[in-house]
Amino acid sequence: MADHGDGREPDVRRKQRAVEVADITLENVRLGKISAEDLTIRRETLLQQAETAEAEGYPQLARNFRRAAELTALPNDVLLAAYEKLRPYRASYFELLSLSQEIAARYDAPETGEYIRQAAEAYRDKGLLKPEDA
Repeated sequence: MADHGDGREPDVRRKQRAVEVADITLENVRLGKISAEDLTIRRETLLQQAETAEAEGYPQLARNFRRAAELTALPNDVLLAAYEKLRPYRASYFELLSLSQEIAARYDAPETGEYIRQAAEAYRDKGLLKPEDA
């Protein structure tokens, strides 16, 4: 990567921005000059933030950024269905384990899969699971 002349690498977040912040106005949205893609955070941005958090000594924050980066690969309907299943009493233990494995494998999201698996364990311990079908 080229630098700024002072040894710093360019900020990947700036390179990816499709429009300038000042151009994000209601009028430009109405005119179709701003799309959802212009406002979407990108996986690379979140991974860069994870690296920074890790380097600064914030491993939990880094994990959160990595998990968020993984979520950018999930289609919206899958993401919303997962959130729905993570609400108390909405899924059984085995449904959450299945969801965990599917998201980890299908969407290459191991951190998210592990998060859901841990939620299944916590929900089981706290009695927040939907009863298994008899």
